[in-house]
Amino acid sequence: MEQLRPAKKEDFPAIRALINSNHLNPTGLDWRRFAVIADEQGRVLACAQVKPHGAALELASLAVVPGMRGRGLARRLIEYWLERSQRPLYLMCRPELEGLYARFGFRTAGAGELPPYFRRILRLFTLLRWLGAPGGPLVMVKKEI
Repeated sequence: MEQLRPAKKEDFPAIRALINSNHLNPTGLDWRRFAVIADEQGRVLACAQVKPHGAALELASLAVVPGMRGRGLARRLIEYWLERSQRPLYLMCRPELEGLYARFGFRTAGAGELPPYFRRILRLFTLLRWLGAPGGPLVMVKKEI
């Protein structure tokens, strides 16, 4: 049976490899902010972190080993962090993942309720779209914790 637990320092190489293999943003990775799901041998199968951005918290770096997808590991990590958060939790995701996070009570955040960090990120993606890059992320929030 897989074990959901706070990450340990020795998990960090596996966390970094999982983030990179899933093509997620590799900046701001800190093993102390991660929870992982590991198998009986201690191999990291899934991970997620909560990153502080001033007063705002971001659920980030959610990744699952490809062969383990569809087994509820992401759900377990999302629920883990929702249970531990004492304040609103934000996340950024591709628009096609909106339905996944909506099942957990997240909703698209309005422009007027975005903390400064997320406003800056969305402005950057607006500039990139203007320069011809594809669309950017969706910012979602769960306020009722």
